[in-house]
Amino acid sequence: MSKIIKSDALKYHQQGRPGKIEVIPTKPHNTQYDLSLAYTPGVAEPCLEIHKNPDNAYKYTAKGNLVAVVSNGTAVLGLGDIGAMAGKPVMEGKGLLFKIFADVDVFDIELDEKDPKKIIEIVKALGPTFGGINLEDIKAPECFEIEETLKKEMDIPVFHDDQHGTAIISLAGLINALELNGKSIEELKVVVNGAGAAAVSCTKLYISSGVNPNNVVMLDSRGVLNNKRNDLNKIKQQFITNRNIDTLEEAMVGADVFLGLSIGNVVSKKMIRSMANDPIVFAMANPNPEISYDDATAARNDIIMATGRSDYPNQINNVLGFPFIFRGALDVRASIINEEMKMAAANALANLAKEYVPEMVAKAYNQQNIVFGKDYIIPKPMDPRLITTVSIAVAKAAMATGVARKKIKNWSVYKQELTNRLGLDNKLIMTIRNKARLDPKRVVFAEANDFKILKAAQFVLQEGIAKPILLGNEEKIKALIKENQLNLENVPIIDLLKNVSEEKIHQYAKVLFEKRQRKGMTFGEAIEKMYNRDYFGAMMVETGEADAFVSGFSRKYSETIRPALQVIGVKEKFNHIAGMHIMITKQGPIFLSDTTVNMDPSPQTLVDTTILAASKIKCFNIEPKIALISYSNFGAYKGHGSPVRVKEAVKLIHEKHPDLLVDGEMQANYALNGKLRFKRFPFNKLGDSDANTLIFPNLSSGNTSYKILQSIGPAEAIGPILMGMKKPVHILQRDSSVREIINMVAIAVVDAQSDLCE
Repeated sequence: MSKIIKSDALKYHQQGRPGKIEVIPTKPHNTQYDLSLAYTPGVAEPCLEIHKNPDNAYKYTAKGNLVAVVSNGTAVLGLGDIGAMAGKPVMEGKGLLFKIFADVDVFDIELDEKDPKKIIEIVKALGPTFGGINLEDIKAPECFEIEETLKKEMDIPVFHDDQHGTAIISLAGLINALELNGKSIEELKVVVNGAGAAAVSCTKLYISSGVNPNNVVMLDSRGVLNNKRNDLNKIKQQFITNRNIDTLEEAMVGADVFLGLSIGNVVSKKMIRSMANDPIVFAMANPNPEISYDDATAARNDIIMATGRSDYPNQINNVLGFPFIFRGALDVRASIINEEMKMAAANALANLAKEYVPEMVAKAYNQQNIVFGKDYIIPKPMDPRLITTVSIAVAKAAMATGVARKKIKNWSVYKQELTNRLGLDNKLIMTIRNKARLDPKRVVFAEANDFKILKAAQFVLQEGIAKPILLGNEEKIKALIKENQLNLENVPIIDLLKNVSEEKIHQYAKVLFEKRQRKGMTFGEAIEKMYNRDYFGAMMVETGEADAFVSGFSRKYSETIRPALQVIGVKEKFNHIAGMHIMITKQGPIFLSDTTVNMDPSPQTLVDTTILAASKIKCFNIEPKIALISYSNFGAYKGHGSPVRVKEAVKLIHEKHPDLLVDGEMQANYALNGKLRFKRFPFNKLGDSDANTLIFPNLSSGNTSYKILQSIGPAEAIGPILMGMKKPVHILQRDSSVREIINMVAIAVVDAQSDLCE
């Protein structure tokens, strides 16, 4: 797990609009009439309807999709009692996860109060505002009293995720681990290291699932909870063991399951070896597990191991649970999240891990295939099926147990609604970076004299996205690293005027000369060009000494792309390159091409651009729905110019690539509004689907469109992605942000991982 740099974390939370969340209007508000409807006098009408029937609040307000994340800051992550205000960034972060994974809106509520009775009183008073309450980072034992009382006295779901989230996810893992090793849950001997909220909830859920309470040994920081102890509160007293043992080492002997919710590095290899055959070890301390994955698996080859870390198999991550549990509960207006709903979530997760894993999920983790087994007992956090699987299971359980106030009549329609809630926009960048992280490649940074480039290089190195190679002035690079306290130790620095041998220059020049000798280049000119970082970096990729090349931060696009074309060249089957931008919008990602290369493309160049874009988009696990854009719709313009060329390109694509979802020529509004297009042009090949890929008739329209979208927002641009090169080369926009550079490096790595990406 990468080390977080303090300055990076502070800048992330401070830059732009401070914090991580904001309130966005959901209704038109551009005219005086809009404002009259939103506020006085129009707002009186829904007020009166709610006064008649309080349930109408779900109909006329955001209550039904709004959760309060409530904390008093007494048990914040691994920081302890740091207070309500200091815990606010964590609560905002929880809100962000709710939104991006399940489209649940959140207000974070930080209470400067430690008296549990007063907290109960305050949260109860918030009831009219929210559809659910997520208690967070409240220390034990107070958290138990607060949750239990609120569950009894409020008519909306109250859920303490620190307790139940971990319990639900780990139970799913336990169910599947037992299926693999053939043991019976009733006979398990379980050791629980930790006696806080999560440990208590996990143990209770395990017991309700069949674990014999007499076979459970729980430990806190002072040792085993046994009859010798006179310092145990009433919560811990529930788990006193009659066994005459005091230490973790003693407890581990013959144990079937170890559940760690404590601190790192307290379990030894010796302890693991002392466990029963086919042991199950869930070491979930963060950031360092009770025992590392490598040590545990080295100690026993029959072990089934899970941690809270993303860089090892079987990550027990609460994000697999709480967004989707609340999604299902909110959608049926549940009055409570009961035990049946928790069990439904756990079983849904367990069953999902046993289902056939779609290729898109395997590709997201850079694996050929993912199958149920020791290294896959719980679903991957990026699995898009989580929202439909877990939310539906929770909603069904709420209805079956009579706590749902709204019935879902058509589960197929509901499933589609859940799918539609999340475009792929929020997950696309995460998916690309995750794929890169699983097999990081050597990426040459041609402009390492710049601080932003070095900052991006540090990030991709620490995140395991790429292995940077820095090209530039060694003295200046080292000075920037030292001045800004960057962590780039052992990263290669290549200074063409200082530490590159004449032999290497001549070796590279010979390769270039052989490529360009019949195109007017002399060997002397080839040598001279090898002192240009763009030529040298591209040649590193061409000769296999690097896997990808990124440049263009400080120079014109045309100046940067020329060396790459001369050194690496274009794929023969296309004879064209093209540039594509991804616009991350609220409606999902939109792919725009060509935005950087072809000034006035012929029909065949438009065909090539379309095929290149489709192949690239499929690499992101997205089905391309392509519209070729012009100012005319389906032959309406009979003259000459772009409509005619686009029409000819579409004809060629339909003939040679009938499997592609592509049509045109069409105006942009018809491309992006499938229902409008289908109403006017029902014969179109895209049906009533909104296009997610726009192919422009010339460079002017493509470049202008992406610049407008980027400027007026809210849309984030990724690109330009250079398509059609023989090997991975990407040219940055001038003065790109660090985030933009990182995204381009991740795309370059994904390109380098597989030749299937074009």
